[in-house]
Amino acid sequence: MFFSLKTYMPTAALAFFIVFFTVHDLTGERGILLAHQRREALIEKQQQLDGLQAERAALELKAHFLRDGSLSLDLLEERAHEALGFIGSGDYVIRDPAVHG
Repeated sequence: MFFSLKTYMPTAALAFFIVFFTVHDLTGERGILLAHQRREALIEKQQQLDGLQAERAALELKAHFLRDGSLSLDLLEERAHEALGFIGSGDYVIRDPAVHG
């Protein structure tokens, strides 16, 4: 009896490994059945990357105009006064009600 089982052990072990790896290939973390979910996640991450790259390009453009060689100091001072609401002692401010409410 034991001798007849011994002859089938290599075949049974091979069948077990074939079934094990097939099931894992289908249902595992990187399995065939989850390929659609991975593609959707990749598309979502690509869109997020595109948005971040556009935001970075806009920030780099703003930073370029703040460098010494590319922006006049008068323009920088004018924008700072306008944004912060500061004026010099010899400056006159005329506010337009249509613009400032």
